[in-house]
Parts: sequence; structure tokens; C-alpha cells
Amino acid sequence: MDLSAKTKIDDLIKGYPFLMDFFIAQSPKFRLLQSDVMRKTVGRIATLDQASSIGGLEIKKLLSDIAAEIKSKTGEDVKIIADVTAPEVLKDAESRHEVLKDIIRDLHQGVDMAVLKKRFYELIKDVEYSEIAKMEQKLMEEGMPESEVKRLCDVHVQVFKESLEAKEALALPAGHPIHTFMLENRAAEAIMNGITAILEKVCDPPIREIYKQQQGSLGVLIERLAEINLHYLRKENQLFPILELHGITGPSEVMWAIHDDIRQLIKKAKSEILGPPSSEVLKTISDMVKAVTDMIYKEEHILFPMCMDMLADPDWTKVEKGEEEIGYAWIKPEKGWMPESVSGGEKPAAAAGEIALDTGHLTAEQINMLLTHLPVDISFVNEKDEVVYYSQTKERIFPRSPGVIGRKVQNCHPPKSFHMVQKILDEFRAGNRDTAEFWIQMKGRVLHIRYFAVRDTNRQYRGTLEVSQDITEIQKLTGNKRLLEWD
Repeated sequence: MDLSAKTKIDDLIKGYPFLMDFFIAQSPKFRLLQSDVMRKTVGRIATLDQASSIGGLEIKKLLSDIAAEIKSKTGEDVKIIADVTAPEVLKDAESRHEVLKDIIRDLHQGVDMAVLKKRFYELIKDVEYSEIAKMEQKLMEEGMPESEVKRLCDVHVQVFKESLEAKEALALPAGHPIHTFMLENRAAEAIMNGITAILEKVCDPPIREIYKQQQGSLGVLIERLAEINLHYLRKENQLFPILELHGITGPSEVMWAIHDDIRQLIKKAKSEILGPPSSEVLKTISDMVKAVTDMIYKEEHILFPMCMDMLADPDWTKVEKGEEEIGYAWIKPEKGWMPESVSGGEKPAAAAGEIALDTGHLTAEQINMLLTHLPVDISFVNEKDEVVYYSQTKERIFPRSPGVIGRKVQNCHPPKSFHMVQKILDEFRAGNRDTAEFWIQMKGRVLHIRYFAVRDTNRQYRGTLEVSQDITEIQKLTGNKRLLEWD
């Protein structure tokens, strides 16, 4: 037979099954060929040239050794054909994915970065944004902890960086959610440039006099950078849920975990900047700047392009719809892009038996369960001052019975309280007040009673909500409890 750099591994092993053991003996990487998935994907289409890159072998020697192995096992003479063309890029999506995963596994094993970058460029240099996200998700589905994927997320980007930067930058209309995210990134970069400039003046270890001069300005900039939390909250609550509807959860899990790391770094920097100068505080601030900078890179080179590839206009309408409630970091969205007013931007229709609410839909049974499981007692009085509902919780603070339904609320209180109840209702109805609250001691407990005016979208008075809560144990809380401690 003829043998060249373009010969397929699959063809060789089918013709000469003993070559499976030969390949494994050449490099532990070839043990992957024992996997059905790898054999059916990479093995089926990978050439010997590509195999040599995977195994870290020199192609000419590999061809010579294969020919010798075939000769020794079968007596067959093999002709080696010289081929100096560049190695082919893997086109098959599943094969590319397997190679990507293998590169990440090698990162975890500590394989030299230069070797992995060379393998990447030779085999899958034109990687798509979504492939990295899908790779990370599959790794987690196969059992790799999210914390491990997160730990090497920066290294992933380093391996793929040149390929990602070769992609064209996103061009988006002003006002599009991604355009707004990117405007915030530019604002964050301006703040971090100011922080970096101060760090360069202060030096490390810090010069005390300069540090004292710059400490206030540095604190102000760190406080401003903390507003990036709004940027992350919109990603977590508006963008990630839409990705999850499309079956993409891996990037959300990894990025959310990194968001929390950044939040902790910012909190730590805000605290340490109030203290004396030290190399430790400068390191915290530098780590904070690097973490935010790296996240911007991941957003603009992986997450955002992947989202633009995967999400359609109705999806973006949903993303944009709730952004205002969360808020924006440093900027306001520019005008231009208009969310389309089609079904994709409307609230999901309630199913049969469900009641459509402003932010979802529930059955009557679910509403009743929700109200009776609240850690507070509630009663509702309509605009006619009639009691129309109370929550029948397991341990009500103040007794209620079905006999109060339809009764005037003034008659549900002792005569000495009549004037106070009436005053609250009159002030609510007139629009002069929206809340009233009291707290009392009763049987060794502290009770908090609040009244809220209920108004419709036109600000018309529609009734009063009474909320009662036992706050005895709440008043005892101190410090923080961040861990789940169940007996």
C-alpha cells in the first residue's frame, strides 16, 4: 500500500488492526482511539499528519515506523509518499469538539501551553465562538465540576485567543442589549485605566506619602467600579435565562461563578483601601482589575458573539424587556434599536387553568399555597373597606375566621381603635399616605404590623394590605451566615 501524511487513521486501523497497539505505544494520547466516540469522530477523518500533532510526534518518523511495523507483521512492503502540504483543518463539528475537549483535558494535566497552541492551530484553527461554550458545557455534563472549568477558563481563552481575535468585531445597532453591555465595558475600562494609573504612581511596595495622596481617589474609583454589579445582574437575570431556553447552560454557570469572584474582590478592595498602605492591598486591587478585564474579553470574544449567532430578534426582545428594572452601570442605553412587537416579546401565554400575572402565571392552587406559606400574615381590604381575604397560615399571629369575609374592616377592630383604622383608610384613599406601621410587645414576642395602600397602574386606590410579622428572632440576627447549616 501507499502511505502518506494524508492517510486516514481509520483506514489504517481497519486494514491493519494491530496498528491500534502500535499507536498507543507511540504516545499515551492515542489511547483515545480506544474510545468509541473518538474512533467514530476524530479517528474516522483524522490524517496521520494530524495524528502526529496530537501525539507530539515527528511525521516523517511516524510514517517510517508505521511502514516498518506493517512490514514486520505482514511482510508487506509499504511505499511512503512525500507530502509537504500543510495539515488539513478538521471540518467535522463533532471531531473538532473532541479535539477541543482533549486540549482542555491536557490543560488540566499540565501539558505545555506551546504544545497545545500548536495542536490547536494545526487542527481546528477556525473555531467558532459557540464551540468553546458547547465544549465547556459537555465537559461539565461528563462530570467535570463547574469549579474546575472555571479555574482554567482563563487558560482556555489563552489557547484560543489568537483565533478568537481574528474574528470580526461585532457591529450592533445602538440600543441593542449587547451594544449596551459593550458601552458599559468601555466605561469600566476607563475607570480601570484610572485605577491602573494611580497604582503606577504608588509603586509596589507602596510609597507611603504618594499612597496617602492617592488613597481617596483610588477609593472613589473602586466604588465606581463596584457599579459593574448591575452589568452582571442583567447578564444573570436577563441574558442567561434566554440562553438556557436554547439548551446552553455551561457558560452561564461558569461566568456566574466568576461574577461572584469579582464581587468578592471588589468588596475586599473597598475594605482594604481604607487601611494602611501595603503590597497586599495593591495586589487585591490589581487582581480585581485583571479579573474584570478578563471577563470583558470573554464577553466580547466568546459570549456576545455566540449569543448573536444563536438568539433571534424575539429573544432579544425578552432580554431588553426587563433590563430597565435591574438598571445600568454608568451609562444609559442609546436610542436606535427597537425591540420588535411580535409574539416573541410578549409574556408567555398562560396555560389552561393558569392565571396570567405581571411576571408569570400560576394556578389558583399555587397562588393559595404561595400565600399560605409566606412567613407573614396578610389580610386584604378592598376599596369599599370590606375584608375580602386573609391568609390562613399555620400559626396566625392574630386570629381570623371566615366570618370576617365581607365585613367592614372598621368593625373587625376594638372600638378604641376605630378612629385610627379610619384615619389610615382615609389618608390612603386621599393619596396622602401609602404606608403605616406599628410594633408591639405581646407574650414575650415582638410583632411588626404594617399597612400598605394598594393602587392600580393609574394610581387609583383599590384597597389596603395588612401585613403582620413576628420579628423576635429577626431582631437577634448579627454578623453573616453564608453556609447552609442543617442539623
